[in-house]
Amino acid sequence: MHQLTYGDVKAAADRIAGRVRPVALAPADPGEVRAARRGPLGDRPEEASKVWLALEFMQHTGSFKARGAQNFIQAHREAGTLPDAGVTIASGGNAGLACAWAAQQQGVTATVFLPTTAPAVKVAGLRGFGADVRLVGAEYADALAACEDFAATTGALASHAYDHPLIAAGAGTLLEEILQQVPDLNTVVVAVGGGGLFAGVATAAQHHGVRVVAVEPENCRALNASIGAGRPVDVTVDSIAADALGARRASAMALHAAQQADVHSVLVPDSEIVRARQALWDHRRIAVEHAAATALAALTTPRHQASDRGLPATADFGYRPGDGEKVAVVLCGANTDPGDLAHQVEQG
Repeated sequence: MHQLTYGDVKAAADRIAGRVRPVALAPADPGEVRAARRGPLGDRPEEASKVWLALEFMQHTGSFKARGAQNFIQAHREAGTLPDAGVTIASGGNAGLACAWAAQQQGVTATVFLPTTAPAVKVAGLRGFGADVRLVGAEYADALAACEDFAATTGALASHAYDHPLIAAGAGTLLEEILQQVPDLNTVVVAVGGGGLFAGVATAAQHHGVRVVAVEPENCRALNASIGAGRPVDVTVDSIAADALGARRASAMALHAAQQADVHSVLVPDSEIVRARQALWDHRRIAVEHAAATALAALTTPRHQASDRGLPATADFGYRPGDGEKVAVVLCGANTDPGDLAHQVEQG
């Protein structure tokens, strides 16, 4: 297994410079995070910590995935290993969209495999980026098997949603851009699914001495469980954010990064993910997907006893920054249906 290094992240940053949108940061208003919490605001002073929202949902294709996809394809082009058959991936989500977009930018073909149950809007989005969309089987596993057969038969370059060093290194460039704007940052908060974004960010964070808060839904805790076991393990998946964070097993690369860097693995309940997503809409008119709200939910989730929720004692809930701590919360994507937020639109 390739162990991700800071050199990989720096190389990715150089490779994709000018090809992706630099992340914008928005400072949270005094009391904004505290106001999103349930119940009393508590006795912590308003100025106890400084929080920035990293608006990565404004990235090409609506998520951070564009970074890794662009790095993956550009690196293979530079190395002369980009085949005439182009690239292929099994993903109807953000990774598929990013792969199709990056391939279009590089003038190569992307063949994307999805199950026949994939939403029409995703199929349309992929075709809008020029992808050759193949609908196969009723489940993702069927689409993945067809993708693997296609790569073996045609010689197309197989990409992955998260478990590849070029994909993770591209995602890690996000922290480099955040640090250019907040060089004395103490902590970065990221949601974790399979671990591509986390692995890249944690690798860069270790180099810079930045703490990483890795946030997962309590019933999609692939990284948290792997840290506890000391090896990647399978977990059950059941969360409102499972469409993006529903990996059954975190990558070995992500676990390695968690073991090297200053990482706090925390869980949040679905109810707090929903609350955080609604708060972003109410306070800022930002409509993000539940995966993005998962990161913010770490700062708004009340402390729980893990044992009370049937989880190991090592499973922490939520994160409270210390006095003077400077924190960036990554809002990683916005490929969502905002219809369920509309009821909060002000009447006028």
